[in-house]
Amino acid sequence: MDFDEIEENWNTYNLSDGTTLKVKLVLRGVKRLNKYEPDGNPIYVINSINVVRALNIPDELKVKPKESEIPPV
Repeated sequence: MDFDEIEENWNTYNLSDGTTLKVKLVLRGVKRLNKYEPDGNPIYVINSINVVRALNIPDELKVKPKESEIPPV
């Protein structure tokens, strides 16, 4: 079914290793089933993705980036 995005907030988590994670659920699709909860509310199935960003990663957790196998243009 069609839907309009009203707001997609980031959830922010501080990990014990010093890293900050930002996570956001992004809705991709919605389907209403022809089934109902015991209280009469319709049941929905969603297709979503989780977008994750890592920030403030301590230098000691990082590794040296690998060289690209793709030659420069």
